[in-house]
Amino acid sequence: MEGFEILILAAIFLVAVLYSSVGHGGGSGYLAVMAFFAVAPTISRPTALALNIFVSGIAAIQFYRRGYFDWKVFLPFAIGSIPLAFIGGWINLPVAYYKYLLGFVLLFAAFRLAWRFKSVEQPNEGRADNNNLDSDVSLPIWLALLIGGLIGITSGLIGVGGGIFLTPILLLTGWSATRHAAGISAAFVMVNSVAGLTGNDQNAANLPKGVLIWISVAIIGGIIGSTLGSKYFNTIVLRRVLASVLLIAGAKLLLT
Repeated sequence: MEGFEILILAAIFLVAVLYSSVGHGGGSGYLAVMAFFAVAPTISRPTALALNIFVSGIAAIQFYRRGYFDWKVFLPFAIGSIPLAFIGGWINLPVAYYKYLLGFVLLFAAFRLAWRFKSVEQPNEGRADNNNLDSDVSLPIWLALLIGGLIGITSGLIGVGGGIFLTPILLLTGWSATRHAAGISAAFVMVNSVAGLTGNDQNAANLPKGVLIWISVAIIGGIIGSTLGSKYFNTIVLRRVLASVLLIAGAKLLLT
């Protein structure tokens, strides 16, 4: 195994740990890693989605088992998102357009990781039996479907699961508290990634030869991160380090 492959595996592991701790699959992080190594979009998109499926699936199970989930919030976003994530995955953007779109998304992801969004939380939000949806904050179904669709098409085009978009929306609107938002986002990322990868089946054959090793490393990272995140895990410093990496990767794509 060559040096750069070891670096990629180490980066994938770190991304999986940090992202799964907040209910994300790590798609934007994996894409940033592959952007550093100049991996072509036809390879990076399906690879990021494949890694996403396993890591977000593990995170979803961990948060769900501890009661941090709400079907009433998850379903309308997922229903709106899945078909458009499939369509987005099916579309292959010209490389130049893809680079700019991915660059902006990585910059957004960097901001999202570096700064905590303050959620509308109840005093006992840490308890798994607490209802995550504030009784005074209703979730308009039509709006959730619309937002889900917009996230779906964007996620499919880029090769991410959409957690970096959904989580801040849930928190800023008060539709969900922190750990419930993580559980909902994890499941959302998983179904979106499956839809996006299914739509992108023409590039599935381009997965790297060592993808099974990459997936194995991501799974281990996902188990560690989601276990810590669903209980308690303060990752402020590490999140900001990763945000710096995403910032550099995003700037690299936009400026080169």
